[in-house]
Amino acid sequence: MKKLTLISTIGISMVLLASQMSAAPKYGMAGCGLGTLVMPAGNQIFVATTNGTSGSQTFGITTGTSNCKADGVAQKEHAREIYVHMNFDGLEQEMAAGKGEKLSNLATLFDCKSGVRFNEVVKENYSSIFTEESKANPSLMLSNLHETLEKDATVKNYCKI
Repeated sequence: MKKLTLISTIGISMVLLASQMSAAPKYGMAGCGLGTLVMPAGNQIFVATTNGTSGSQTFGITTGTSNCKADGVAQKEHAREIYVHMNFDGLEQEMAAGKGEKLSNLATLFDCKSGVRFNEVVKENYSSIFTEESKANPSLMLSNLHETLEKDATVKNYCKI
């Protein structure tokens, strides 16, 4: 009975959110992705959850679909920032191991032609990327990652940092 009530509440909430949607495909802090197609101008928590659970955001950013636009370097950096914030805990584990789906997606956001060296550099430099301060600050971690990648000539040639 509780599950039915919860499902009904979620369904009603989604209908109410859908009725408040605007026609313009704008999105907020949750970024682009499937969530913006399902709930344009909707509740950012629902949009972010939909984007995160569907994995559509990275694909959309890479391909320019799902309301994601490739507007140059600033757009790519913003996409990286959002991705790191939304996948921070998983990225920390995968960076330590030097492999994983989230890490591969991050390499894609850096337009790496080959993620292999990217993964190696991240694993080799894990302690300088994830310092005590950056373990609680995804933006600082991303900044440390940029600095680390800039130092490797191979990564610099195969990725857009």
